[in-house]
Amino acid sequence: MVPEQEQACPRARHKSKIGGQALIEGVMMRGVHKTAMAVRKPDQQIEVEVWENHTPKSSAGRVKRWPFVRGVFNMIESLTVGYRCLMKSAEISGADLEEEPTKFDLWLEKHFGDKLMKYVGWISGVLGVLLAIVLFMLVPSLIVWGLGFLFDVGIWRGLIEGVIKIGIFVGYMALVGKIPDMRRLYQYHGAEHKTIACFEAGEELKVENIRKYPRFHPRCGTSFIFLVLFLGILIFSVVTWSNPVIRTLLKLALLPVVVGIAYELIKLAGRYDNLFTKIISWPGLKLQHLTTKEPDGEQIEVAIESVKPVLPDNLEEDRW
Repeated sequence: MVPEQEQACPRARHKSKIGGQALIEGVMMRGVHKTAMAVRKPDQQIEVEVWENHTPKSSAGRVKRWPFVRGVFNMIESLTVGYRCLMKSAEISGADLEEEPTKFDLWLEKHFGDKLMKYVGWISGVLGVLLAIVLFMLVPSLIVWGLGFLFDVGIWRGLIEGVIKIGIFVGYMALVGKIPDMRRLYQYHGAEHKTIACFEAGEELKVENIRKYPRFHPRCGTSFIFLVLFLGILIFSVVTWSNPVIRTLLKLALLPVVVGIAYELIKLAGRYDNLFTKIISWPGLKLQHLTTKEPDGEQIEVAIESVKPVLPDNLEEDRW
């Protein structure tokens, strides 16, 4: 029997630009003009925050909209906004109040006060970037460098590194999905996708309508990350140095190129439905079996509240 979320459902009548992110007990949605986040509080009420998107009119702002350049700026902005919303959702949902503060926590609060969360956020962000560089760039290069002592990897160096990266990514997603808190995050991820799919199909945003839509979407961040890893195999193949540190630094220099191309491909996948976009979307959609879970009704309610404020008044503004 075909699982409910994979059954055929109405095709999208409107290819929306709305995107989102799962939060701790919540969802963030970003539209053309506004961004909103909705979070379930400990008293079961849903708190919603809405703010206007910043759209600079300067020449620098226009540069940020250039094809193959906009992807880098978009990724940085998405990471910044997403992380800020994630930290905020932890406060609203009460996730940061589940444990008694330690003496070290109290010392930090005493010395840094209201600025504590800001500092913690910056430090966590830097550590997260460093961890990603180590896991997805340095570690694969070190492994292949070590294999070079056993046999001549030759022209297969880039391919082997790429396969190792994808293996690390898939394994990491599968492992963290076993953690109860992460499983709930993945359920909110599924609620985000299903809600956007329902809107794109033109149906009323109600829990019973949204349930029947798939929890997989071609514009998902999971698909984007896979494209970055896959394109990295092709583009990083021009890096012929065997020294793992030099290889890592050169790959970092080429990363904006990879991100720029991956972003344009994701935009195509969100805009068109043809053989080419189906091919580039297929691996990411399959990986979303790991990064999304079927949500319950209460989680879908949160997703609905997060998308309502960002819905466009004019659908033409929301088209790709």
